[in-house]
Amino acid sequence: MTQREQAATAFDDLHTRHAAALAQQAYLLTGRPWLARRAVERGFRLAWQRWPEVAVDPDPAGWVRAAVYEYALTPWHQYCPGLRTARGLRNTSAAEPSAAEPDHALSAALLSLPAPYRRVLLLHDVLGLGPEETAAEIEASVPATTARLAHARERLAELLPGLGLGGQPPVRQGEILRARITALPDVAPTAPLTAEDVRSGSARSARRITRAAFGGTGLFALVTLVMMALTPAPYTPPERHRATAAHTRTAPARDRGAEARDHRNAARDRKAARERRNAAREQGNAAVRKKIRQARLAPELR
Repeated sequence: MTQREQAATAFDDLHTRHAAALAQQAYLLTGRPWLARRAVERGFRLAWQRWPEVAVDPDPAGWVRAAVYEYALTPWHQYCPGLRTARGLRNTSAAEPSAAEPDHALSAALLSLPAPYRRVLLLHDVLGLGPEETAAEIEASVPATTARLAHARERLAELLPGLGLGGQPPVRQGEILRARITALPDVAPTAPLTAEDVRSGSARSARRITRAAFGGTGLFALVTLVMMALTPAPYTPPERHRATAAHTRTAPARDRGAEARDHRNAARDRKAARERRNAAREQGNAAVRKKIRQARLAPELR
């Protein structure tokens, strides 16, 4: 027997032993049989897709149960008309058991509880899990789990005084609820899919997801190529030439160089002329000072 055949055999055995019980539990959570059936199918399909992880889990049945409960209690079911819980059961007054059958009243009372309370009550009082195990499955602390369980029992005692929960110790309350809830008839009229159908459906779902992923990637690439092909080239403004008057002529580069040299030469000549004038002025001043000194030395010239 190949490894895949061994995995299929183990999965089929797990499905055979727990599918029907999980369907009943999912119904107690949702109040709608076909939604419970769908939750069970979803949980086992997810288990087969992750079978290597489920196979080594210490409690494979608990792994599937957690997946079923999560799907059954998903909040978005209330926004889908076909997935809503049974409103008829919720609208029925559970406080008057004489007006309805006891089983119907108990189901309505359970559905009137908040979803976290229903889950804790089912795990602890019906399935017999301990406080620590229940807290681990719902991912809550032990005190929070205990508080939810106590509130759920108090609410049921108010809605159904005939259950005899009032004034009883917690252990006795759990025993009463376990006996009454497990005695409810199997209200799931449709049996879950067989294990082989679940495995084949899981394989088809995986193929559809793979094809959708490849299709989405290809579509994205195609849209990208089309956008690149249809996007126009970036706008480049035309080069603007400086406007010049019609009579203005631009001197050639060599003429501009010659004009610069002429300016330099003229500046040099002006500097030389200024130096010559300054030298001549200094010479004249020196001659005047000489004559003045001579006149001071020759009194007869005065």
